[in-house]
Amino acid sequence: MRAGRYAIVLFVFGAQRGIELLYSARNERKIHRRQPGAPQAGRSVFGWIAVVNVGLFTIPALERALRRRPPPSPVAALGWVAALSAVTLRLSVLASLRGSWTVRAVVPSDLRVVDRGPYRFIRHPNYVALVLEFLGLPLIGGAYLSALALGLANVALLRRRIVEEDALLMAIPGYRERMGDKPRFVPRLISGR
Repeated sequence: MRAGRYAIVLFVFGAQRGIELLYSARNERKIHRRQPGAPQAGRSVFGWIAVVNVGLFTIPALERALRRRPPPSPVAALGWVAALSAVTLRLSVLASLRGSWTVRAVVPSDLRVVDRGPYRFIRHPNYVALVLEFLGLPLIGGAYLSALALGLANVALLRRRIVEEDALLMAIPGYRERMGDKPRFVPRLISGR
């Protein structure tokens, strides 16, 4: 894939993310009308998370433009599988959480606990989708350095946010009862702990 076409691919994925941001903003407004002081997990790192996410849709295009050759077909194919899996997983997260889904991880005390969709298996499928996206999108264009650097930055920032989000969620008795024994990211293949 040529660099120009790859930039278009990143733009399309970025536009889809933009639509998600609008949906999130609507959900946040509704949550804050109900509970103005609803806490946000990872508030101190949110700005950096936003910067790294903008980087995901720009830096790989620059790296690809500097490369003379496209990536090998298997690498690009792996990128497509990861990126499309990420979108599919995130859309299932949005369909499951509906009005509770926010990019800022706002956790109201009256949170309706959801254990359907991907939440039947793990507590944080949205973060799994992000990791897949940070791997896949750069690989589509052979932007290996972007995949590594942005992926590591994403994981480092999300790690802090997830710790805070888990603390907020586990403070809600209904959440702790229904979700507390589920793994964070990787479903169990065999029942039991």
